[in-house]
Amino acid sequence: MSNTIGQTMESPNHTDLDPSIFFLLGIPGLEQFHMWLSLPVCCLGTATIVGNITILVVVATEPTLHKPVYLFLCMLSTIDLAASFSTVPKLLAILWCGAGYISASACLTQMFFIHAFCMMESTVLLAMAFDRYVAICHPLRYSTILTDTIIARIGVVAMMRGSLLMLPCPFLIGRLSFCQSHVIPHTYCEHMAVVKLACGDTRPNRVYGLTAALLVIGVDLFCIGLSYALIAQAVFRLSSQEARSKALGTCGSHVCVILISYTPALFSFFTHRFGHHVPLHIHILLANVYLLFPPALNPVVYGVKTREIRERVAKVFQWGQGTRLKISK
Repeated sequence: MSNTIGQTMESPNHTDLDPSIFFLLGIPGLEQFHMWLSLPVCCLGTATIVGNITILVVVATEPTLHKPVYLFLCMLSTIDLAASFSTVPKLLAILWCGAGYISASACLTQMFFIHAFCMMESTVLLAMAFDRYVAICHPLRYSTILTDTIIARIGVVAMMRGSLLMLPCPFLIGRLSFCQSHVIPHTYCEHMAVVKLACGDTRPNRVYGLTAALLVIGVDLFCIGLSYALIAQAVFRLSSQEARSKALGTCGSHVCVILISYTPALFSFFTHRFGHHVPLHIHILLANVYLLFPPALNPVVYGVKTREIRERVAKVFQWGQGTRLKISK
């Protein structure tokens, strides 16, 4: 390894470092703020765990919430929890003590799961848009279209789609040689950040990564937009203002979640490929916003805007307070 790499890492001697080991640098240019940046990461990680587990427990224990929209929400919460456990522990280790070492196999594994979970989440958001379309445009056929079997199949499709689309990436990277730097200027093993370190021909990696991203983000956003265009068309045909407000209100939570999920994703995607003049630390911060904020905010959005979930959570807290009062007596 070069002397530059050795100076970047904290250990005094890296000249004999195993070439199968990478080093995650964190956020270049903001190293002095790593400890401070760990505070919002801790808060978001805690909110992700508490919020999503609450959603899962509430839906599982309340029979009236065993409906397609809430089952899709449970899928979203499960994916968010899994994605958080794939990134937050290592991210905190980097921010707290500079523990950026990661083996090549662990790096490829983290890369696979992070991107696969993001693709699964996009598929579930598309399914939720379809759920709202059926509920508003075909309410009489809602229970016959979105049966438990169909919902289970959608869950399997989401899992298979994310896994199969990401499966070639580790193998395409595995064929590359990393003859220069093994220092990844990032907080996690992001696909293009790793590819940029390679010495050989990386065009297949770049083309496949771009194609997979466009297939997921492009196709899903188009279908979600089409669903809401049809929903808007159906809603504005209603003669009653109250009926319009009620129909649009049922879509509010999902629209908020879509904005929370796709806005940082699109910013990160376009700055990575076209924002060559955007500072590196800005891009890395955006990438972390994309991974950390949606899992933490999705349960809050649904908890605040969905009356059934809000009431059930309130009952749980009231029951807990009543239990503590009985024990104290």
